[in-house]
Amino acid sequence: MSREARPASVLRLALPHGAGWAKAVAAGTLSAVCAVALLAASGYLITRAAEQPPILYLTLVMVGVRAFALGRAALRYVDRLAGHDASFRQLAVVRTEMYRRLAPVAPAGLGATGRGDLLTRLVTDTDRLQDLPIRVVGPLVSAAVVALLSVVAVAVVWWPAAVVLVVALALAALLGTVATLTVARRSDRETAAERGHVADLVLDTVRTLDVFTAYGTLPDRLAAVAALDARVTRAVRRRATVESLVGALVGLVGGGAVVGVLAVGAPAVVRGALDGPLWALAVFVPLALFEVVGGVPLAVLTLRRVRAAAERVEQVVPAVLPDGIVPEPDEPADPAELVVDGPVRVALRDVTVRWPGATTPAVDRVSLDLEPGEVVVLEGPSGAGKSTLVDALVRFVEHEGSYTLDGVEARTMHPDAVRARVGLVEQDPFVFDQSVRQNLLFARETATDAELTGVLDRVGLGQWVERRGGLDAPVGERGGLLSGGQAHRLALARALLHAFPVLVLDEPTADVDADLGDAVLRDLVGAARQDGRTVLVVSHVPVPADLVDRTVRMRDGRIVADGAGHRTR
Repeated sequence: MSREARPASVLRLALPHGAGWAKAVAAGTLSAVCAVALLAASGYLITRAAEQPPILYLTLVMVGVRAFALGRAALRYVDRLAGHDASFRQLAVVRTEMYRRLAPVAPAGLGATGRGDLLTRLVTDTDRLQDLPIRVVGPLVSAAVVALLSVVAVAVVWWPAAVVLVVALALAALLGTVATLTVARRSDRETAAERGHVADLVLDTVRTLDVFTAYGTLPDRLAAVAALDARVTRAVRRRATVESLVGALVGLVGGGAVVGVLAVGAPAVVRGALDGPLWALAVFVPLALFEVVGGVPLAVLTLRRVRAAAERVEQVVPAVLPDGIVPEPDEPADPAELVVDGPVRVALRDVTVRWPGATTPAVDRVSLDLEPGEVVVLEGPSGAGKSTLVDALVRFVEHEGSYTLDGVEARTMHPDAVRARVGLVEQDPFVFDQSVRQNLLFARETATDAELTGVLDRVGLGQWVERRGGLDAPVGERGGLLSGGQAHRLALARALLHAFPVLVLDEPTADVDADLGDAVLRDLVGAARQDGRTVLVVSHVPVPADLVDRTVRMRDGRIVADGAGHRTR
């Protein structure tokens, strides 16, 4: 599927259904009808009372004025209560659906979307979708119904006045909508995108605040955040100014409609062809009607903002899974498929991998064997295709060619069954804001404290955990209390607890000082090899030859060298 956004599915999802939403629309429409009828009836009552007729002739209108006044307030309350209730309930459905869509897309399908931008899309942009029923559909339906009824009522009184009213409504809708869309077309997508960039920049600044402080670049970073935020603020102010001007323009057209109705009706009243109180009723209708219709341009502008938000949401959580992403089956894997006894042999033959939307392959006809118990280094410059190949091994992205585990095509297996055999310790491993114990139990809930302590000793964290107070020691948000090497060791401990037959270490020394890199790598590989696991070390920096059996080099998506290492047994 193309990465071009198609927000229709998101917009349909954001619109509530059912009796609650229908009640809200009906109550909002009737409240608007009561507002116009109240002012029109009041004008008729005042004018008719000036003629001093018997009170009996005014009773019905007086009751109507009271009914319209009470109905306007009561129905407005029902509209807001039922509308917000339906909208919030539907928003919960939208959020659930967004995360359901996100699960099979992440991480390979997110592309270059930053964490801050992703957070903005899933929170701010998703929250904006609630404006669709409350500030777009409801006001547009109410305005259309009230405008139609008002034109019919004025036509019954004096048809030339109805013509004036129709022209004024068309002019207000045209001018207001054109003005708002002119601004919205330029600013909505840019403003939403810039909000995501601000969130990305702020999140990155907060996460690496110590680095910016240590190198004295924090003022420059804060200045960049302030500059980008100022651009968003200017766009929002510009749009708010246009909204105010549009409101004034609609009010001006409404005033012109009142003058026009006066002009076409006055001669008829003088001639006696038109009843004076009825003419007053027709004059007062535009005054109230344009308060309701004045919301149409703002509803159109809000629709543009909602559509822009829906496009941004659709870009990261599409309704249809992008080509190249491995779909997550609705049914869980058979528990028997998740049980692995003994080593696993990995074989790749002419494997080609393309990222969603890309025309050229990131991995091009790669053939590779990983024998049980073998330690292999996959090296090459940045952009060589190493991480893409790893994503294919753990079935994040689809592949062409043959990829088998013990002779079984990985494409025919449940993705969870593949990931039960091939474990990945990422370059930036995720660490939960919990204790060391909870981070390990995530891999195997039934592990005892002795097993947890033993696996920590094997990865070189035993003494550190003991000094921190034991297994209940906190690790901080996203492992903030851990160094890069410690985070990788903790992630490896989880992988060892899970007992993956094939273990992939993606850039294990990326966050470690060069002096400590070899020591960390020796500990990681040594711990993994104790159980006879197959280990694939992905690195763009050289790995000590005595640690490995074989070194495979990639460049431009292809394997350019596959030779034996010099490990001493």
